[in-house]
Amino acid sequence: MTDTCDLSNKHCKPCEGGVPPLSQREIDSLLQQLEQWEYRNNTIHKDFTFKNYYQTMAFVNAVAWLSHREDHHPDMVVGYNHCQIVYMTHAIQGLSENDFICAAKIDGLFKI
Repeated sequence: MTDTCDLSNKHCKPCEGGVPPLSQREIDSLLQQLEQWEYRNNTIHKDFTFKNYYQTMAFVNAVAWLSHREDHHPDMVVGYNHCQIVYMTHAIQGLSENDFICAAKIDGLFKI
């Protein structure tokens, strides 16, 4: 079972495959530690809304920086005042703890 300490204080570990994706029980437990992220089709996702394009792009750039630092990258759909973030660990075609770590860190960015 995955350690339940504060996800935002953890760092991603390299995942090149060869390990199973998280179980539904682990996913459900980790989702409880996030703010309004949803599980669907082996991914977790969340929509973020902003006042304007500038705030949206500032957030997208901060997510890009964080993703580079953690070496774990989401799919993003960006519009004028919104951004959808989608995580899945492609190497295992499912979710890993890395997805939840980055989601928690992104929630922290959004609060700034």
